[in-house]
Amino acid sequence: MNTAFTELFGVRHPIASAAMAGSAGGALAAAVSSGGGLGLVGAGRGERAWLDRELAIVDGSTAPWGVGFLCWAAAPDAVSRALEHGPSAVLLSFGDPVPLAAPVLAAGVPLIVMVTDLEEARRALDVGADVVVAQGTEAGGHGGGRATLPFVPAVVDIAGDVPVLAAGGIGDGRGLAAALTLGAAGVLVGTRFQATFEALEAPEVGKAIVGGTGDRTDRSTLLDIGRDSAWPSQWTGRALRNRFVDEWQGREDELRADAPARRAHQDAVARGDLDHVAVWAGEAVDLITDLRPAAEVVEQIAREAEAALRRAVGSL
Repeated sequence: MNTAFTELFGVRHPIASAAMAGSAGGALAAAVSSGGGLGLVGAGRGERAWLDRELAIVDGSTAPWGVGFLCWAAAPDAVSRALEHGPSAVLLSFGDPVPLAAPVLAAGVPLIVMVTDLEEARRALDVGADVVVAQGTEAGGHGGGRATLPFVPAVVDIAGDVPVLAAGGIGDGRGLAAALTLGAAGVLVGTRFQATFEALEAPEVGKAIVGGTGDRTDRSTLLDIGRDSAWPSQWTGRALRNRFVDEWQGREDELRADAPARRAHQDAVARGDLDHVAVWAGEAVDLITDLRPAAEVVEQIAREAEAALRRAVGSL
C-alpha cells in the first residue's frame, strides 16, 4: 500500500503510532518503526529528563521515527532539544501550533499537526503542516467532538495535496482500509499500541484494555479535574469508566471544590488502584483481544487492510 504518507517518510505501511504522552516511549516508537510504520514518541509537555531518556533509545535509528508535543503545554526549547536527536517528523497537537512549529520548519523536518475540527485543520495548513491528522471523537485520551467517519473526508477535501491521516476508533486493518477509502493517506493508531509489550504502562492497564469494551468508555473532564491537571477543558478525555468516574459523573463543579476528594483520588492513583487510574482507551477497544509486540501489530493491521480492500474490490 503506497500512499503519499509512505512516500514522504519511506515507510512500508501507512500506519503511525499515536504520540501518547507518558505511554509512547522510545521503545514503543522503535518497535513500530521496525515493523514498517512511523513510531512517535509522546513527549507531551517536554520534560527534559524524560525526553532525553526516551529519545536516546531511538536516536541513531535507521528507521524513520518522530516525536510529539502538546501545543498548550510544551515550550519551543523542548522541541529544539528533540530536533537534536534527528527525528524524521514532529507532531504537534492541542493548541496553537505556531510557536512550536517555528523550530521544526526552520530545521526542515516534516511537520505533522493533529486537528479535531475544521478550524484547527485550516490553521494547520496555514502553518505549513506536511501531514494533517484528523482525529475523531472515538479516540482514546484527549480529543474533540467530531466523529471520525464524516470528519476525515471533510479534512481531506480542504487539505488538497497535503496527506491526511485518520485517527479515532481505528484498531485493526479494517479501520485502515476504511480510512484509505475516505481519502486518507494512512492512520494514526493509539489504543491498540497501548496494549503492547513496549508501551510504558503497568501490566494491569494493558489487561484492562484487553478486557474493556467501547460501551464502557466515556469522554469527560473528570479525570483531569481529579488529578488537578491544567488540560484545557475543550478537549475532554476518553477512558474506561471506573468507580471514580461513575461516582462523580455530572458533579464536576463539586469535585473542583472538594480538595480532600481530589487528594484521595490522587493517592489511589499512586497506589495503582484501577478504580481510580485513568485507563485512556478509545471505542476501538472492543477489537483488542491480546497483548503483543508492537511490530506484530503493525504487520497485522497492514495484512488485514490489504485483505479488506481486496474483499471490497471483489464485491464490485
